Amino acid sequence: MKKIIFSVVAISCFSLCIFAKQGDTPASIARGEKLYQTYCLTCHQKSGNGVPHMNPPLVKTSYVTGDKKKLITWVLKGSTENIPIDDKTYSNNMPAQNYLKDDQIADILTYVRNSFGNTASAIVPADVKAIRAVVVK
Repeated sequence: MKKIIFSVVAISCFSLCIFAKQGDTPASIARGEKLYQTYCLTCHQKSGNGVPHMNPPLVKTSYVTGDKKKLITWVLKGSTENIPIDDKTYSNNMPAQNYLKDDQIADILTYVRNSFGNTASAIVPADVKAIRAVVVK
């Protein structure tokens, strides 16, 4: 009987953790939208379409919905070279955004990965923290 009760409690706690994490995604997206308006909108535009040949679009592009590590690294390190994205090149430098906190970057990227017609998994602060430890020195 104790094993059954323990199993039920363990499964319930596990389920609550999963649903709590999923339930936070809408809040992360809402926070991310406000941060996007402050830090990203000027270059990537309200529509997420960017500026042709200068600032890449965030609309349905593989670098936004693809590898989280690559996207987080790009935000933390920025870029100073021509970047090919989905067969187009963008020349405007992107300044490193490493002054933003892990949770701010996670919220912005979760917003971007789930806006502008994109559908991708959330990014959590722990993802950013792990990559920051490697790429920002």
